[in-house]
Amino acid sequence: MTKQDIIITYGSDAMKMTRALLDKIDIESLIPNKQASIALKPNLVVAVTADSGATTHPEIVIAIIEYLQAKGYRDISIVESAWVGDSTKEGFRVNGYNQISGRYKVPLVDVKDDSYTKKTVSGITMDVSDTILETDFLISLPVLKGHCQTAMTCALKNMKGCLSDRSKRLFHSLGLNRPIAALNAVRCADLVIVDSLNGDLDFEEGGNPVQTNRMFACMDSVLCDSYGASLMGFELEDLPYIQLAEDLGVGESDLTTANIIQLNEPSEEPVARPTGRANYLGRHTEPQSACSACYGNLVHALKRLDEVNRLKNVKQNICIGQGYKGVTDPSKVGVGICTRGLGKSLPGCPPKAIDMIKFIKELDK
Repeated sequence: MTKQDIIITYGSDAMKMTRALLDKIDIESLIPNKQASIALKPNLVVAVTADSGATTHPEIVIAIIEYLQAKGYRDISIVESAWVGDSTKEGFRVNGYNQISGRYKVPLVDVKDDSYTKKTVSGITMDVSDTILETDFLISLPVLKGHCQTAMTCALKNMKGCLSDRSKRLFHSLGLNRPIAALNAVRCADLVIVDSLNGDLDFEEGGNPVQTNRMFACMDSVLCDSYGASLMGFELEDLPYIQLAEDLGVGESDLTTANIIQLNEPSEEPVARPTGRANYLGRHTEPQSACSACYGNLVHALKRLDEVNRLKNVKQNICIGQGYKGVTDPSKVGVGICTRGLGKSLPGCPPKAIDMIKFIKELDK
C-alpha cells in the first residue's frame, strides 16, 4: 500500500470487510518489526453502540486484533478518550471492549488517565497522550459522520481523542480547525481504516445514522478526509482543517492523484429504513432495490442542497437502484449506473455525493 492508495470495500459484515482490507494493505510490509508497539484508536466519543452512527463497530477492532496476532504481533493496545464530560470506560463497557481486552489480552488505555507531553505547532500548545506519541504504529478507526461544528469528522478529527480534556476544551475555544491540523502535524495515524457503515448524518454523538455499508483504508489522513468529504457532498473549502493540515505537511488533498482500489461492487442488500431527517430527505427519491452506498450518498447530497435552500428547486424525484436496470424512460432522472436508461442519468457505481450535487443542480437550470 502507498500513500496515494484508497482501498474500498462494500458490504455489511464488518469483520469480513476488515480482513479483506488488511489482506490488500499487506500489513507486514507496513510493520516489518513484529515487536513493534501498535495502537488501535477507535471512535468512542460517547457511550453508545455503533448502530447509533456515532462509534466504531467493535467487530472491526476484533478483526484487526485477530489478524495482527495471527501474523505474530503481540504488543497491541486499544487507546481512546471520550469527549469532555463523558466516560471512556463506560464507552468501553457499552461496546464490549472489556471482553475484547480479556479475550485477546490487549490492554485498554483511557487517555483521560494517561500521562501527557506538551507539544506546540503553529502557536498552539497541547497535551498529547504519551501512549500515542510512543507507539510505533498507530491505526486510526474513525467513523465517517457529520459534525455540528466542523461539518464532518473522519481521520484528522479522530486524533482529538489523543488529547487531555484540558486541550480538548482549548481546541473548541480556538474553533477546532487550526488545532486539528496542528495536532495531526504532531502525530497523525500511520494507517486509517474508516468505518463508513452507517455514520450519523449530522452529529458526532449519533442518533440519525445513514446506512452506506462501506469501509475504506488510507495511509494519508488528509487524502482520506478529502475522499470522505466527497462521499458526504462537501467541497474542501467547507472543511478548512483539511487544507490547514495539508499546509502543515500532514498529507495531500488532491483526489486526482489518488489510486482508488475497489475490492468489490456495492452491496445488493436492501437499504435500512431511514429515520428522522434521512426520512425527510428520502421523500425526494424513488429507490428501487438501491444499494446502501449509493442511496446513502444521495441522502448526503440532498442534505447539502437543503442546507443552501436548493432542495426546493428539485422538481422531480431522483431515481436510484438496481430496479432501474434496463428501464427506458425519458421523463425520469436518476443517479448511478443502474439508471442509465432514464432521460438524464449520472454514471458511477456508486457516484460520490459531491457529483450528485452538481448533477441535481443542473436539473433545475
